[in-house]
Amino acid sequence: VEIAREQVENGAQIVDVNMDAAMLDSKFAMNKFLNLLASEPDISRVPIMIDSSKWSVIEEGLKCVQGKAIVNSISLKEGVGEFLKQAKICKRFGAAVIVMAFDENGQADTLQRRKKICSRAYEILVNEAMISPEDIIFDPNIFAIGTGFKEHARYAIDFIETTSWIKKNLPHAKISGGVSNVSFSFRGNNSAREAIHSVFLYHAIRSGMTMGIVNPGQLTIYEDLDEKLRELVENLIFNK
Repeated sequence: VEIAREQVENGAQIVDVNMDAAMLDSKFAMNKFLNLLASEPDISRVPIMIDSSKWSVIEEGLKCVQGKAIVNSISLKEGVGEFLKQAKICKRFGAAVIVMAFDENGQADTLQRRKKICSRAYEILVNEAMISPEDIIFDPNIFAIGTGFKEHARYAIDFIETTSWIKKNLPHAKISGGVSNVSFSFRGNNSAREAIHSVFLYHAIRSGMTMGIVNPGQLTIYEDLDEKLRELVENLIFNK
């Protein structure tokens, strides 16, 4: 609860709650924690994102949370039938949904695959599940750059270009992503990681990114970065 309060005080506009730890009774823990948050006005004034790899835990959270929740996440990984079933449950509870760029063939790791999966998911959600486009939040997969592998060099650019494409072609849908993933190759070097997050967010937001999973207490302002460091990070992100 203290961590959640600290995040809201630092500017978090959504609190993501996940109870997937191996030793937890996840359903019980999700229920108990969400009820605790509901009694904390400083925290419960922001929406809750119910986050779990287990659908039963997400459903438990939907039964507890007050106001409009966000479900993290659904995808086409298990096929259209399961995707539709989960989407309709989210609609029944009035929740928005994070939609991963993932289908029966795996995770999207190219620009074209991201476009194809997001477009397909959008059509199913809007036309079959009857979900409002404003309640669709795409996560087109942020992957690590600077790994030394040539095939990873475009990961940041592809996410930014996918964001622009979604903004233009899938009306009213939002775009999110786990920002810390982009700097994973630099773990242990916090100053470099924070600079990468800052530059990446700056360009992703300009392209239409509407949300991001970040630590609000560790965000460096783009304009405040050292000019040389910023230039190095720009070159890394745009593969120059």
